[in-house]
Amino acid sequence: MSDFYEFDETDAFTTGALGQPGQRTFVIQVRADSSRFTMKCEKQQVAALSQYIRQLLADAPDVRERPMDEMLQLSSPMDVNFTIGTVGIAYDPRNDRMVIQIEELVPFDENEEPIMDAEVTRIRIQITRGQAVAFCDHADEVVAAGRPPCIFCGRPMNIDGHMCPRMN
Repeated sequence: MSDFYEFDETDAFTTGALGQPGQRTFVIQVRADSSRFTMKCEKQQVAALSQYIRQLLADAPDVRERPMDEMLQLSSPMDVNFTIGTVGIAYDPRNDRMVIQIEELVPFDENEEPIMDAEVTRIRIQITRGQAVAFCDHADEVVAAGRPPCIFCGRPMNIDGHMCPRMN
């Protein structure tokens, strides 16, 4: 049996990174009424989600209303509910909403095999096109705020530099 949560009216759908560049933990958070889910994810998942939402919105009319910037800030306390596994995205033209379904990462046993009968949480989130555009813009900023790339090799540089293979 699995837990399933549905957010038909979403107050906020956002992302953020916790910690210092190079050691950041990325999260996606959804808030509605008194409910809040914070889900741990990979930086690449945030970037891919933003990119795919933008592709789906490419043919839609321009967005006029967007949420205020404070709605894009993560809300505390920062209790992570689960780690994101699979993500599905669709556009519902009848309701003019983006529909995002997130499923918890399936746990693995001691032999590195997925536990197929494990209980996983699933969340279905409906957001407006304005919320989707705001999420994408904010996600792009969060992803880009990491370590600067080395001008020689392109790898991320730490505060104290790095061992550049081209500076030999």
